[in-house]
Amino acid sequence: MAQIIGAIASSHTPTIGFARDTNKQADPAWKPIFDAYTPVQDWLVKRKPDVLFFIYNDHITSFFFDHYSAFCLGVDDQYRVADEGGGSRDLPAVKGHAGLARHIGQSLMADEFDMAFFRDKPLDHGCFSPLSVLMPDAQADWPVQIVPLQVGVLQFPLPTARRCFKLGQALRKAIESYPEDLDVAIVATGGLSHQVHGERAGFNNPEWDARFMELIEEDPEQLASMTHAQYATLGGLEGAEVIMWLIMRGALPDQIRCLHKSYYLPSMTGIATAVFEPAHTESASPEAQSAHRGHMAHQLAGAEALEGTYPYTLERSATGYRLNKFLHQLIVPEFRTRFRQDEEACFEAAGLSADERDLLRRRDWRGLIHYGVIFFLLEKLGAVCGISNLHIYAAMRGESLETFQKTRNQQVTYSVAPKL
Repeated sequence: MAQIIGAIASSHTPTIGFARDTNKQADPAWKPIFDAYTPVQDWLVKRKPDVLFFIYNDHITSFFFDHYSAFCLGVDDQYRVADEGGGSRDLPAVKGHAGLARHIGQSLMADEFDMAFFRDKPLDHGCFSPLSVLMPDAQADWPVQIVPLQVGVLQFPLPTARRCFKLGQALRKAIESYPEDLDVAIVATGGLSHQVHGERAGFNNPEWDARFMELIEEDPEQLASMTHAQYATLGGLEGAEVIMWLIMRGALPDQIRCLHKSYYLPSMTGIATAVFEPAHTESASPEAQSAHRGHMAHQLAGAEALEGTYPYTLERSATGYRLNKFLHQLIVPEFRTRFRQDEEACFEAAGLSADERDLLRRRDWRGLIHYGVIFFLLEKLGAVCGISNLHIYAAMRGESLETFQKTRNQQVTYSVAPKL
């Protein structure tokens, strides 16, 4: 079974990545930052976690306000470095543990956290700034996989500090019920005190930073009870992102040991690191873990017996992702034109497999569903090809349109296209 072996807290200011990339490790202004990360690096080398559950926030790089979620879990197989305006950092992509991510997502949803999920999004300095100093020797590859959780802490209303703490408690159950033997470390990023906008830009409060680091270890309940305004007053409005640390703390038991703690304020942000481990080895019993997996499966229990029914799970989404992504382009007029003119060229440009191309050439509606394509992209393909929804329904049932229409109250045809 998977287990949480400990946790790391780290600021994610872009200055950390800047100093690393410009070889300022020995510069007096920057050296304290790198010295503080040495014990964290040593802990990672000693404990060798298989997966880092990485809690961060995006800085309007890969996520924008056209769709902004409170909790968005990465379920991809790898994550590349984002370009934040001046080019991407010269770092390799990091592998994702998609199986664990999907399990966690299902578990958190079963515990009534309304999660969003993402793929195909690069990660910005919220993740890669601390990661690049936690594992500074990564050249062609990282020695660990990650599961990233992007927390929406920039556009109000935000998740409350209490909600973050509760999510961490649910996260612990999720990880410990994963059936594969994995050592998982929780990494919380962000903060400490800072404000980067308005006339209050440059605000810091080292006294509050020190108190916060005491409370995160000893009394997280007090931190969970605080409002966003209280966090902003004490630590700056952007400094309120430290509520993400409460997700990490909630995933740990009540009693923990602090193995390392540091703080340095070079410029705009209080830069902190910490390493925590459970004070005692304890985890849910095999019976409790099995019961939790049953809880996770409860909502769909029995659906597998429904003939010809295929719930669109995260697993099916992952299987059919490339083909679904290809078909989703049919909402773009220019792509529709290219598709009508030369399907084969579109297949080739998208790198579709031989099986995927065959399914599309034959308009094998049932086969496409079995493969993992969601119906609402099939109706878009039908609209482009001049095929009605009713033709697709009938084909999925293995019937002619005439036979299928006899089961309907009215014999009509329609499509999502304005004109069929």
